[in-house]
Amino acid sequence: MDNFCATSAHSGSVLGMPLDLTRPFLRQDGLRAGLTKHQLDGPTFQSVFGSVRLSSDVPMSEEMHARCAQLVVPRGAASHGTAARIWGGVVPEDTSAHVTVPTSGDRRSRPGLACHVNAAALVRWRDGLRLTTPAQTFLDLADTLGLVDLAVLGDSLVHRGRLSLEELDEVVRADRRGVPRLALDAAALVRAGAESPMETRTRLLLVLAGLPEPVLQHVVGDDRHRFRLDLAYPELTIAVEYDGRQHADDTRQWAHDLARREWLDGQGWRLVVVRSEDIFGMPWATVHRVAQVLASRGYVKPLPGTAPPRFTQHFPGQPWRRG
Repeated sequence: MDNFCATSAHSGSVLGMPLDLTRPFLRQDGLRAGLTKHQLDGPTFQSVFGSVRLSSDVPMSEEMHARCAQLVVPRGAASHGTAARIWGGVVPEDTSAHVTVPTSGDRRSRPGLACHVNAAALVRWRDGLRLTTPAQTFLDLADTLGLVDLAVLGDSLVHRGRLSLEELDEVVRADRRGVPRLALDAAALVRAGAESPMETRTRLLLVLAGLPEPVLQHVVGDDRHRFRLDLAYPELTIAVEYDGRQHADDTRQWAHDLARREWLDGQGWRLVVVRSEDIFGMPWATVHRVAQVLASRGYVKPLPGTAPPRFTQHFPGQPWRRG
């Protein structure tokens, strides 16, 4: 049942208090609507932040979690990782619901609820939910994410059409003194065209090592075939692609990949495949592998003997794995 309406005695009168059971509500409102304490505290409803109830039939999505928080902090806006995921951005997992409030007096302390204070936060309404804008969310997370994770977030928001490069540039440069240095650095690395977090990580692996930046989603082909290359150096006919093995059991995708590989080979393209362990386990060895292929095609700028500090800060890898 999506709605509940009961009668209850209140101040000597009989009141009908409708509840939309597809949305969260305060426990006290459930009592006023005629639900019993046994019902509200039993398995029929999920208890969130102590005072909020949500039907057990309703999945606890990121957006629903934020709506629960909105009941506890009425002047708050979903923010940080919570807003990022609602907007479709990619950020590290976090079980807390984050809200930003205009004053410290608006904060509420609940397990699983993180309140931040920012009177100047840029907010927007989305389907009745107040949340920080994608650009504001990017800025907020500069305080907790690293450079690579923040660039991944930016790429994912741009890819989902939630944020444009122009909007991001405008926000981070509106008041440079008040913007974290990390936000400026990460915004400079955000690109249109990145289609997955690991594709972004692969690109940054190369860029932060000092290799030239590859072209994203480069299209090649002829009258019979058209293919896109995740990362490419067209002038050297070299492609670098991340392989997550998500299509290993997909026969049609496998056939497409084989046809593409054969076409690339026939046209003189060199394909370098990068895996998860290449990025997280032995990043510097992976950079050297790509650099050697670039050198074989005429790229003359050599890598330094050891990884630069900016690279190792963001791609520390596992030193005991050398490739």
